[in-house]
Amino acid sequence: MMKSWMLLSALVAAAPVAAQQSFAAPEGCTATLTVQHKGCVMINVWQCDADNEGDQWIALLTQAGVFSIQKIDHEFQWVEAYKITGNETLVTPVEDPASLTELFETQLDTWDFTLETEDGIERNVGFDMLTGETTVIDGETLLNTEFQGRTLDADGNEIDAGSGRQFVSDKHRLFFFGLAWDDTSPDDIIDMSPVEFIYPGEPGFFSDSPKFECNVIESGYQP
Repeated sequence: MMKSWMLLSALVAAAPVAAQQSFAAPEGCTATLTVQHKGCVMINVWQCDADNEGDQWIALLTQAGVFSIQKIDHEFQWVEAYKITGNETLVTPVEDPASLTELFETQLDTWDFTLETEDGIERNVGFDMLTGETTVIDGETLLNTEFQGRTLDADGNEIDAGSGRQFVSDKHRLFFFGLAWDDTSPDDIIDMSPVEFIYPGEPGFFSDSPKFECNVIESGYQP
C-alpha cells in the first residue's frame, strides 16, 4: 500500500533511538514470521489470542531498534500503529476499505481511508494492482504489485504522493516492501525488498537485528 512510501521516507529521516537488546512477542501472543529486508530493515510478525481472527501485529526494526509496531486486520487495513514518529489510529467507518480479498479476486483494490495521527487527520487515497507476475524470494512465492496513492491533510492539501512496486503474499495476507518513490522525484527509488523469510525454530527467527545493507550511506535502487 502507498502508506509504505511514507513509512520508508520516515525511516530515512527518523532520528536514531536506543538500540533494543532483545525482541519477543507479548504474553498471550504467538510469533509467526521474521522477514529480513534490504535497506537494513526487518519485520517480526505475531498474532494474539485476544484479537479478532486474522489480525496480525508487525514490528518494523532498524539497526537503531524498533521503529514502529502496527496492527493490521485480515484485509491488511491499518488498524493502529505506534511509531517513533507518532501514533496512528484508523478512523471508522472507512470510505473505501483496503481489501486483500478484492485485490486477489479482481487484481485491483482501491482504498480511501483516514488515520487519526498526532499531527491531525490524514486521508489516504490510492490503489494496489496485481501485475500478473510472481517472484520467488527465499522459497516464498510472492505476487508482484504496483501501487499509487496520495496522503491529504484535514483541509485536503496534499502531504505526500507516492508510487512503487511491492510484493504481497496470499499465504500470509501481508504486503512486503519493494521499490518505492515520491512522485515528485521518481528517479529517487528506495529498494527495501525482502531477502529472507524465517520461521519458528530457524536461525534468526524473531531477531532484533537487521542484517542486509546496514551501515551503508546510500541504499537506493540502481536500475
